[in-house]
Amino acid sequence: MGLFDLFASREVRERNALRRLVKKVTEKYGPPENRQKAIDQLGQMGTTAALGALCQRFTVRAEPGITDDEEKEAARRILAQAGATAVEPLDRFLREEESGIAWGLRALADILPLEQVSGLVLDELARLSREYTRDPEKKLTLLTWLVEHGGVQGAVVEAALLPLLEDFSDDRIGALRALAALAPGEPAREGLIQLLLRDRDNARVRGEVLEALVRMAADVKGYRPSVEPLLAEPFYLDREGNVKKRG
Repeated sequence: MGLFDLFASREVRERNALRRLVKKVTEKYGPPENRQKAIDQLGQMGTTAALGALCQRFTVRAEPGITDDEEKEAARRILAQAGATAVEPLDRFLREEESGIAWGLRALADILPLEQVSGLVLDELARLSREYTRDPEKKLTLLTWLVEHGGVQGAVVEAALLPLLEDFSDDRIGALRALAALAPGEPAREGLIQLLLRDRDNARVRGEVLEALVRMAADVKGYRPSVEPLLAEPFYLDREGNVKKRG
C-alpha cells in the first residue's frame, strides 16, 4: 500500500488495488506465479469490479501456451463459480473487448441458459453490423459460437446477420454459414442470392454461397438468368431452379 492510500477513501483504495492487479494479471512476460496470485486475489475479492478485472486475463497470450491455458481456465472457473455476480462483468467484457471473447463466452455458458447466451451474442453482432471494424476477429468468433451452439433461430437471427452480408471482409463468410444453419428461410435465400450477384467475381464467396444454397435446398427463382452464368462444376440448377451439387 502506498503512502497516499493511507489517506484515501475505501473506494479509492479498492480502485487502486484493482488497477495494480489488472496490471499483474495481464503481464504476459512476467513470472506465471505473479499472474496466478493476482487471479486468486481477484477471485477472493469476488466483487463485480474484481470479476470484471479478472476477465482481462483473457485478453493476453502468455508463454508457454500450456501455462496460458491453465491460467485462463482458472479464471473461467472462478467466474463460473461466482454465478449471477459474474454475468454483468462478462456481458460488459463481451461488448467492450476485441480479444479473448471465446473464453468469456465459455464462462457465460457455465452460468446462463444457452438461449440467453446466444441472445447476447446476437445483440452484439447486431451492434457490430452497424459499425466499421478493421479487424473481423471478434465477429468471426461470435459467428462461430452461434453455429456451434445454436440456441436461436428464425427472424432474430436474420435481423442480426443479414446486414453482415454487406460487409467487405471475411465476416460475410461466417454470416452466410450461420444463416444457412440457423435461419434457412426466405430472407436468408434472398440475402445470399444478392451477395452472390454482388460478389460475382469473388470465387471464394461464390463457392460459399452456392454451398449454402445447396444445404438450404434453396432455389433461385426470380434470379435464374443472372445466377446461371455464375455456376461452375460441380454446381448446377435443376429444372425447378434449385441449386444442386454433383458428387
